[in-house]
Amino acid sequence: MIILDTGAVKALVSGHKTLNLLVANMARTPGDRLVVPALCLMQAEADDEGASRRVLAFSAVVVDDLDAVAAVSVGTMIRDGYGGADTCHALYCALPRAEFTGMSILLTDDEGAYPPGVVTVDIDSPGMLGFH
Repeated sequence: MIILDTGAVKALVSGHKTLNLLVANMARTPGDRLVVPALCLMQAEADDEGASRRVLAFSAVVVDDLDAVAAVSVGTMIRDGYGGADTCHALYCALPRAEFTGMSILLTDDEGAYPPGVVTVDIDSPGMLGFH
């Protein structure tokens, strides 16, 4: 599962070339989706009016809802000092889940916002899509 945090969402809707290429490639592959945590979508919209509408226009983007279990987990992470609501929801999405058995990759513009053990990729890293 590939997850976009708030910074990645904002970069995508601002025309980030590599992220737009990734979204276009995923749209051509049935079943491939980019996951945007609901609280990251909320924060991107709060920071940039219309960001949510622009990101949701991409067919490969799906939103990870904040259900009861997620709300409790995210709240606990916030209380324990792992970051703000959007960062903690992205972190929650990156944790192992019963419905997804593969490895999650969190695309971000701030790898330092996440604890060790979470697979993060900086959206501006030269090898993000295998290009060097």
